[in-house]
Amino acid sequence: MENPVLILGAGSLGVTALDIFQRNGVVVYGLLDDDKKLHGKEFGDVTVLGETDDDGFLKLIGQKCEAFVALGDTRVRKKLVKMLNDRRHVQPVNAIHDTATISTLATIGHGNLIAARVVINAFAEVGQHGIIQSGSVIESQAKLGDFVHIGTGSFINSAVTIEEGAFIGTGVTVIAGVTIGKNARIGAGSVVIENVEAGTTVFGNPAKKVG
Repeated sequence: MENPVLILGAGSLGVTALDIFQRNGVVVYGLLDDDKKLHGKEFGDVTVLGETDDDGFLKLIGQKCEAFVALGDTRVRKKLVKMLNDRRHVQPVNAIHDTATISTLATIGHGNLIAARVVINAFAEVGQHGIIQSGSVIESQAKLGDFVHIGTGSFINSAVTIEEGAFIGTGVTVIAGVTIGKNARIGAGSVVIENVEAGTTVFGNPAKKVG
């Protein structure tokens, strides 16, 4: 990546993205966050410059600067991605840790955060604007939709389908061939052995519907 990057979000994901870009030799222009208490805060030599809708900084995105959205709240992430698409006519770039292992036969969309020691195997498909946290494994032919969040140390086995907006907690195992529906939530440590309906929350080993 030749251009510097501007990170939207200065929380834990923003700091993770900052580390990833710097490890990859990418200059980070700064961070933006709507929490005014963070404005002016420095992470090494990179500063939180202002709010995420500050046109003074957003106008840099495009020819001079790339963008990355680093916010855990899916609704906010979608809103900011739409803003970048509509106002700046750009797609956020990927933040891929240098220790991640991604098969050349896998397919990766735009705007994903792929953290340390993630493994993505052959013919897996990762959509756009997702978060795959440290040590997770995405096995061959698994399919992840847009805005999917995979927690630290989770195992997504072969031919699993995870639909848009689903949240997979820390240390989850999803058995081969299972489908997890849109916006479903899987509690930390769960073992998912059967399909999960859209919008539902499951937890446990084996995972059962909550509420």
